[in-house]
Amino acid sequence: MRSFFAKKDNNIRLEGSETSMTSEVFTDKLQDIEEGPMVETSLSIHPQWEISKEDQYSLQFLQLECENLEPNQLSIASITIDEKEGGGLDATVFFRQSMNKAIDLGETKLLLLDHMDNVLGRTTIDLTSLGRLPACSSRPWVVPFTKDELYVEDKPENGWKLVFQMNPSARQHTLDIEDHWQKKLQSENINHLHSLIARLEKPKAGEVNFSGLKASVKETGDVQVIILIRNGSNKTVHLEKFPLALEDANGDVLARAFFSPKQLTVKANTSKPWAFIFPKHILKKNQIHLNKWRVFRPKIK
Repeated sequence: MRSFFAKKDNNIRLEGSETSMTSEVFTDKLQDIEEGPMVETSLSIHPQWEISKEDQYSLQFLQLECENLEPNQLSIASITIDEKEGGGLDATVFFRQSMNKAIDLGETKLLLLDHMDNVLGRTTIDLTSLGRLPACSSRPWVVPFTKDELYVEDKPENGWKLVFQMNPSARQHTLDIEDHWQKKLQSENINHLHSLIARLEKPKAGEVNFSGLKASVKETGDVQVIILIRNGSNKTVHLEKFPLALEDANGDVLARAFFSPKQLTVKANTSKPWAFIFPKHILKKNQIHLNKWRVFRPKIK
């Protein structure tokens, strides 16, 4: 009888984080992609496994702790990680999917990350043994890392996660949003950003560009613009000091300014919303028309 939990206590919880991606990367069938409400998944135990009632109850409890998925997502929810005798780690996770039909996974590259997204190890695993994942399900599985596949000796602290390592050509461009934005924006606005990023053409490889979202004149006369900073490279970009120019509906440059935001980073292959203020005293016009506008990085003479 299979046992999932090395330690037996009453404080069962998800020790790691969850990572998701669109399942089209694995299914390669864009016609199956649909929009709809968030999807609740149900526990699915491999048909050839026998587990104790205690473990089944614990897994059911943990599965209910996972957040609902967006339609057509494939996700890894990290449960526990344990050291193996002789070295190496066993990561117990849920493989979750929110498509309306069963899917099969094959040979897959996985990365083990800590809570700061540092890579702790990588492995290639044949997930055909996972079996067919039923529609809208969560299936527990153990992903082993040998000693040679790890870059650290000790197991990570809480907040670790497993992520799919995709080829650059298959990597999806997704939303990277700060916690304070997450708290400030309503869920429909966040969903709109996800949808917008999915519709926009991805930046060219290695390119960082800007896309305008909203511009408004404040009571003080300052102009606030909210833009998407779009990172098409495979590395995190740190923006410390850079110029921006604001152009109005007539094609005239309203203002140029240097910005030095604190801790502005945009992860690889993601777009991040950010707000910038052009103070009233640097605006070149009194009458401002922002029914059409853009921001760009001007050439420095």
